[in-house]
Amino acid sequence: MSMQFNENRSSTLVVDGGYKLGGRIDVAGNKNSALPLLAACLLTDQLCELSNMPCIRDVDVMVELLSGLGAVVERKGTTTLEVDCSKVSSDEPDPGLVGRLRGSVLLMGPLLARVGTAKLAPPGGDFPARRSVSVHLQALRELGVKERDGIGHVLDATDGLKAASFYLEEASVTGTETAVLAAAAAKGITEIRHAASEPHVVELCTFLSAMGVEIEGAGTSTL
Repeated sequence: MSMQFNENRSSTLVVDGGYKLGGRIDVAGNKNSALPLLAACLLTDQLCELSNMPCIRDVDVMVELLSGLGAVVERKGTTTLEVDCSKVSSDEPDPGLVGRLRGSVLLMGPLLARVGTAKLAPPGGDFPARRSVSVHLQALRELGVKERDGIGHVLDATDGLKAASFYLEEASVTGTETAVLAAAAAKGITEIRHAASEPHVVELCTFLSAMGVEIEGAGTSTL
């Protein structure tokens, strides 16, 4: 295969195909799967090992957030992380780091499950103004979480997370993940309708199932 670029560096790409290809490539892990899996580690005191984690800034920021909360995160080789959240007792992730990562919103559910409260500054990352956290908050309210006055999102579940049946206002991937992460710690059976069915949600459900959570419907619109 050969490729040609014209001298003016325009958007034209000419591909001369028809040649036999061979070789092997290792596919890197997906950020959209990595971040919820890291957040899910907060749900257990046991050591979690995550492999094929992408070596990217967003994963590094999430690791910093967990470390700031009291977790011990060790890198084994290039793409494997060992996460120990047994000493986590803080309910407030570093606001500066939260402001750099949209995916920090995924910490709300696990922190509520672990500590009973969560204080999260407005999450940043890619186009925050266009992407609200309303579906995350809706799911948490359905599960018994109360919102308190304060800067950012101040949430209270000191009475415990409560199982519920509800319809998400949007089939948001991260919104569904927040709902699943919180529901995993609620007593009883929770039904989430209008759930996202992307592979990232399925992988989170698979991880939680390995932790002992019973989940049906992964990959469909009802969990």
